[in-house]
Amino acid sequence: MSRALNENSKQKPGGAFALRIVTAREMQRTEQTAFAAGLDSFTAMERAGRAVADVILARWRRRPVLVLCGPGNNGGDGYIIAAALRAAGWPVSVAALAAPSSIDARRAATGWGSTALEPDDIAWPDAGGLIVDALFGIGLTRRLEGAAANLVQRANQSGAPIVSVDIPSGIHADTGAMLGIAIAATLTVTFAWGKPGHVLLPGRTATGELVIADIGLPAAPVPDAVSPVWQNTPALWRHALPVPQVQDHKYSRGHLLAIGGGVMTGAVRLAVRAARRGGAGLATILAPAAAVPIYAQDQAGAIVRPRAGTAEVADFLKDSRVTAVLIGSGLEPGGETADLLRHVLAARRATVVDGGGLDAWRDIDHDLTAERGWPVVLTPHEGEFARLCGDLGDDLGPGHGKLQRAQAAARLFGVVIVLKGADTVIAAPDGRAIVNGEAPAYLATAGSGDVLAGLIAGLLAQGMDAFAASAAAVWLHAEAARRFGPGLLAEDLPDLLPNMTAELSFGR
Repeated sequence: MSRALNENSKQKPGGAFALRIVTAREMQRTEQTAFAAGLDSFTAMERAGRAVADVILARWRRRPVLVLCGPGNNGGDGYIIAAALRAAGWPVSVAALAAPSSIDARRAATGWGSTALEPDDIAWPDAGGLIVDALFGIGLTRRLEGAAANLVQRANQSGAPIVSVDIPSGIHADTGAMLGIAIAATLTVTFAWGKPGHVLLPGRTATGELVIADIGLPAAPVPDAVSPVWQNTPALWRHALPVPQVQDHKYSRGHLLAIGGGVMTGAVRLAVRAARRGGAGLATILAPAAAVPIYAQDQAGAIVRPRAGTAEVADFLKDSRVTAVLIGSGLEPGGETADLLRHVLAARRATVVDGGGLDAWRDIDHDLTAERGWPVVLTPHEGEFARLCGDLGDDLGPGHGKLQRAQAAARLFGVVIVLKGADTVIAAPDGRAIVNGEAPAYLATAGSGDVLAGLIAGLLAQGMDAFAASAAAVWLHAEAARRFGPGLLAEDLPDLLPNMTAELSFGR
């Protein structure tokens, strides 16, 4: 996976697959480096403003435009946008929250050459007009109040489509958090790379359609002591998807051991079906004896064996042909699950921990998880994450959000964290992270998380890297739900996987 990610980090900004996500600080450092290397800062501002104007001219017919300008460089972009649209024959007015405060913004305002309206004098457009939000950019970290909050509220209430410059005003660029109130944009034009706030909720919703424009910055961002973050697309991991070879047999394609419970049997049944549809050659379920008939009748191709307690699990894991373990799906978070988890970790196999296993994780000796030489993936939703990590976020300081919490947990436990939701974050122990910002609401159905855990486990069983396997499974899971649409049940998801993986692996 590192090969694909490293290649992607060098791609031209604004390309068709601008997958890197950069923090506000990284963006600012990259700009300063470009300026020090000879890029004129006002030239960059002109390019940014012109890029937004070009998008507007391509998307809409001539109409009245109101440009809302803040005092900083984002407002400077706004003045350039206004001048470009006026030059194209559009009726444009500019309203200024405050006088320009930077040299470049003052120069841009001079180039506009007309008086800016005071906020109280604005004639707000209706649905037939257009608003350009150039109030605040990616550097905003404070809550919007007073006149700024009022402008945002009035813009949202106008009914006019809104184009935001760089990021919707009121959205924290690094976390996606809403700073009191935020612009609800129809479209956002950002520069060089996406920002976490564009893909993390609620920023993703506020952003609307995202367009990434090239303004002549370096091909790679300047790091700020953080590891790379990407948007999740197949370009990151499709090369690593397991493809069966002519000499393969069921064991060489991966043998998954799934620990079944005696009550919520559907969880592991869904997970195992997903693992097998994802390519695992063999799956064995160890379940309480009373539940064996339920498991055995579900999938003829899965092996089901009884277990009376934890000893059978330890014995079965002596078989070197077991390449991955799924534990926790459908299990209660009590003492037995913690004992089972200890046995699984002691066997040093690729492991996915879900459901009750996540609560049991708190009860084990974390020396078992430190400096690990084998992959482990934890798949919590927000409630499970809160129980797992407690007040972890409180230690991160201001500006932390879902991305930063997932990265901190991955470092703390030395595992891959899949923090699930409509904006799932996949974080590796070394700080790398991937954000999957496009999960449809159809996945909000019982059992869909078990399918995801099983698919990750199935890919791990086939030898795929844990970070790549998690990212691939999250994307495939969301894409399957998108394709199916309304009425989706978790049971529908596994059978959608083969065609999708064939498309990715063979171009079908």
